[in-house]
Amino acid sequence: MGTEEIRQKLLPRFREMTADRVEKISAVLLLLERGTASIEQRQELDRELHTLKGEARMMGFAAISVVVHAEEELLKSCGATPSRDQAQALLEAGDAVLAMLDQPLEVGPAAESLVARLTGLIGAAPAATAPAAPGPAAVEAPAPPPAGGQAIAPSAPPSSTPAPPPPDAPRAEAGGLRATPRLELRGDKVQASIRVDVDRLDEIAAIAGDVLVEGARANRRARDLDGLFARWNRVSDRVVALAERLRHDGLGDRTVEQLEGDVHLLRSDTFRFSRTHSEAVQGARAQFTLLAERVGSARLIPLSGVLAGFPRAAREMAREQGKELDCEVSGGENGVDKAILLSLNDPLVHLVRNSIDHGVETPAERVAAGKPPVGRLTITARSDGDLLGLVVEDDGRGISPQKIRAAALARGVIGEQQAASLSSRAALDLIFLPGFSTRDQAGETSGRGVGLDVVRRKVTALGGSVTVESEAGKWTRFTLRLPQSLSLMKVLLVRIDEDVYGLPAVDVDSVGRLDAKDVAEVAGIRAVRYRDRLLPLVALGPLLSLNGGPRHPRPTVAYVLHGDEGAAVVVDGLFGEREVAVKAPGAFLKGMRFVTGAAALEDGRVALLLSTPDVITAARRLASPAMSRGRDRRRLRLLLVDDSAIAREAEAALLRSLGHEVDEAVDGEDGWERLQQGGYHLLITDVQMPVLDGIDLTRRVKATPRFHKLPILILSSLSAPEERRRGVDAGADAYMVKGELDAEVLAGALERLCGVPG
Repeated sequence: MGTEEIRQKLLPRFREMTADRVEKISAVLLLLERGTASIEQRQELDRELHTLKGEARMMGFAAISVVVHAEEELLKSCGATPSRDQAQALLEAGDAVLAMLDQPLEVGPAAESLVARLTGLIGAAPAATAPAAPGPAAVEAPAPPPAGGQAIAPSAPPSSTPAPPPPDAPRAEAGGLRATPRLELRGDKVQASIRVDVDRLDEIAAIAGDVLVEGARANRRARDLDGLFARWNRVSDRVVALAERLRHDGLGDRTVEQLEGDVHLLRSDTFRFSRTHSEAVQGARAQFTLLAERVGSARLIPLSGVLAGFPRAAREMAREQGKELDCEVSGGENGVDKAILLSLNDPLVHLVRNSIDHGVETPAERVAAGKPPVGRLTITARSDGDLLGLVVEDDGRGISPQKIRAAALARGVIGEQQAASLSSRAALDLIFLPGFSTRDQAGETSGRGVGLDVVRRKVTALGGSVTVESEAGKWTRFTLRLPQSLSLMKVLLVRIDEDVYGLPAVDVDSVGRLDAKDVAEVAGIRAVRYRDRLLPLVALGPLLSLNGGPRHPRPTVAYVLHGDEGAAVVVDGLFGEREVAVKAPGAFLKGMRFVTGAAALEDGRVALLLSTPDVITAARRLASPAMSRGRDRRRLRLLLVDDSAIAREAEAALLRSLGHEVDEAVDGEDGWERLQQGGYHLLITDVQMPVLDGIDLTRRVKATPRFHKLPILILSSLSAPEERRRGVDAGADAYMVKGELDAEVLAGALERLCGVPG
């Protein structure tokens, strides 16, 4: 095989390795620019450049060799930290190297111009010719040969020192934020690595899932066989007892003795077979489980393939808008399922663009706000059991809930009463509505909300959730939670009549029996008090149109939590927890509400797997109170004081459903401090509270000239006449009992106390 034939054979490998090296070089350059690169990272950068120059020279890419040599010279003159212009030139040189992979090999005008720019930044004369042929130092890290091949080294034999191995991660194209997934199965040594097509691995995973189910079926058959052996033991006991009775009565003969001996021998053989068979089944099932887990792990691709391109691309996006930005990523070593990895790119791109366009301010704006001129954007990945957490956070201007409410109201997204009843968290959640934006005109990069509905829709389709938190003027944080694998999933199997359904086990907080006393109904909301919060209550049977609900007086309930939302899901019974192989819904099930997939069970039945976000959304919709009909009521600003978090949440929800703004205080002293801010139309307070109770708070308010005319409504669980008199004597304008509270009665009280039209 001639030199050119060898070169052509190695060319695809060289192009791929060069792209990987440029990606690593760009990542370290960004760290150098920020002054955060370690000595080891700087040394790695020098090695990568040196190796790339030598490989390009050997493969005949003179233009690449010239450019990389100029990069090395510029870096030597930069010291520890290059300037922004120097870093920009070096990064653009990396882009040019990638472009040169498909261009003529010789040094042309484009390469000469780039070299002139690089050398000009150090004051040296432009270099128009290739550097001298590499000496021994350049041969120290030859191009890594493919399996079974040899490196090209016409002027020197290959060294025994191998080049740095390629990274495990798939590559992200520079500046485009587009990922090209690449998967490697590794043995104990890097040299044993092989590349496996992900579609082929998907087929193996599907087979492994089927084998896992077959192992469960074998275990079930083993239990059935044990049952048969138990019946045989009972029969053999009777045969032995009958033989002993015949022998005792003098009726036994040789035939009876032979029968008794055969029974004893058969029982012994049966016991040994049962024991060895059970051990074999358990061992095989353990191996099947291990096989499925290992295949599932092999399908997990490092997140670095998606994340690696963001620091550079985010920096360029910000510069286009006259902004300075440092983007840092961490946690790229965490692996995710191929299907999730391929679907993550677009949501992350939307969130990064959104942060740059809306969050990060210009340097002048940041300095005026007392911030560093360079903005900061972080993308953090972490693994939490079977879940993957992704956080995108910027230190920009944040999101104002008031601005969101106003924009939503102006665009007709919500009505006045709904806007009045929204909490700050619910207001922030409006940015995920389709087409919603706080801007009259969207910018070139994004509009706050434009694309965020795509983010939520795509993440939810993967069984994940998206939440947003923000502090106006300081920061915004988007948190994505997703399963790491879609092929194998731990599920809680529940029963509706005789059918089996599955809920992702990661979303099930606990299960139990539902008592009537745990159910609260306030203004039409049926909810359950669960761990200091109210969860909407929904029966799965009626929700799926399967039956009229459980008939047991204390039905089984599964408390599911997904992101910041949750629901209490009532079912007919439990079928246990399993790790199942997930199958995509076929044509018959595709589009069926709440169903995301199916799983075969060991008894031959098929369990339909349900989407937790869809179930929670349906539960909230079914449990939400109807908005007040008739004329709009005037919006009041109310202060609610109650030390019980559950009671406060229920009462605040009721007041907000009537269209009023509610501020909450945790005790009387807290309420008194909030009153100093002024602007409240009504004070609603409980009686029994620590620090300062409701009676003393009422007296203090009425004794203060500034608040003398402020109406006070005492809302207490104490219903005795003497308690009512205490409240009235203290100065309360009305006294209501919590157990008798409903929307109409409360609305009437507000109308009487504050002059709100009905």
